[in-house]
Amino acid sequence: MTKTLIEDDADYWLSIRHWLKPGDRPLFNASRTERGCPWDCGLCPDHEQHSCLAIVEINDACNLTCPVCFADSAVGRGGHRPLAEVEAMLDAVVRAEGEPDLVQLSGGEPTIHPQFWEIVAAARSRPIRHLMVNTNGVRIAQEEGFAERLAEIGPGFEVYLQFDSLDDGVLMDLRGAHLRRIRQRALERLEAADVSTTLVCAVRAGLNDDEAAAIVDHALQWRCVRGVVFQPVQDAGRNVGFDPALHRTTLSGLRRKIAAGGVFEASDLVPLPCNPDQICIGYGIRSGSTVVPVTRLMGREDIVAAAPNTISFERDPALKARVFELLSLSTVENNGEDRLASLFCCLPGIEAPASLAYRDTFKVAIIQFLDRYNFDLGTVKRSCIHFATPDGRLIPFDTYNSFYRPGAPGAAKLREKGGIGA
Repeated sequence: MTKTLIEDDADYWLSIRHWLKPGDRPLFNASRTERGCPWDCGLCPDHEQHSCLAIVEINDACNLTCPVCFADSAVGRGGHRPLAEVEAMLDAVVRAEGEPDLVQLSGGEPTIHPQFWEIVAAARSRPIRHLMVNTNGVRIAQEEGFAERLAEIGPGFEVYLQFDSLDDGVLMDLRGAHLRRIRQRALERLEAADVSTTLVCAVRAGLNDDEAAAIVDHALQWRCVRGVVFQPVQDAGRNVGFDPALHRTTLSGLRRKIAAGGVFEASDLVPLPCNPDQICIGYGIRSGSTVVPVTRLMGREDIVAAAPNTISFERDPALKARVFELLSLSTVENNGEDRLASLFCCLPGIEAPASLAYRDTFKVAIIQFLDRYNFDLGTVKRSCIHFATPDGRLIPFDTYNSFYRPGAPGAAKLREKGGIGA
């Protein structure tokens, strides 16, 4: 038996129960409940949350060999999924969701897939509300016209740009390459083409966690950037030199470091109602490089409950319903201006802007995935981030990387249990 750091702020950890709301289940379950969680993933009927975000990995191939990579991708390793297989994965998402809120094309490095544009077209031809491409930015930075072609995809599209750090030394540790100039050039091209972009940062304690506030400030210098997502490094895939006793950072720890920058206060970063154990978010209205968090507009002194960092909406059920709708992962990663505008009708004395567009919003999210050290069945059943698989299943991010991904640390246990896909 080993001890694992789950949180370093007991008050925050206790407060998240006040944010928990019943989940919305998928329209279709591709597997039955036979062996119990986590051996029946598909999603099985025991899973309590639909896919707020569905990830479709279109290849294993990559143009980097990152020391930290949950997919264990690398240069010269793996291949590309055929278009028909990717389309089957997209269809599995649509079957489960009807009109998926958010689908992310990932890899490997998806932009190097030889049929990348055909895959984008296939995704856009389906009733997917918001499409995102998860990329390291190398092709965007190096290929003339690539960002402009991304811009042609149109509304409801976003780049999820691997960013990690402002320091080349840190990037060498995490990504195995000096990528500072690459990231700068990619952002310049995305800015010029006006492509909605979210920066995503893998965070390892003692390496780049102290950069959180600076990265938020940097993001606000770019008009195309809609927010930043921080992901504490989990022990999955390739994780060179990871020591869980030294390198694990917590959601509440990152929350404090972000707050040190002054854009969002700690109490502006609130638990995500559909999965409060793993995700917290700050969401606000932006004017240039200035952000006014939504929670601040609500009048924090009136709605902060007794427990620190907990916001209570019980006195106003309509406000509570609006906030919970706003603070869903698909809204955080999606075009949520309509929901944000609707919130103002519940706030006395606050007038909604005449026109509110996605470019007028800015979000910060912390997503803390589970691994073999902190795996928890109650939490994983509420996971709303799922991988689509070629056989038509949707598997929660945490169980996929812990058990179902080829070479995962729990793959042998999955075979022993006779789990699906073993």
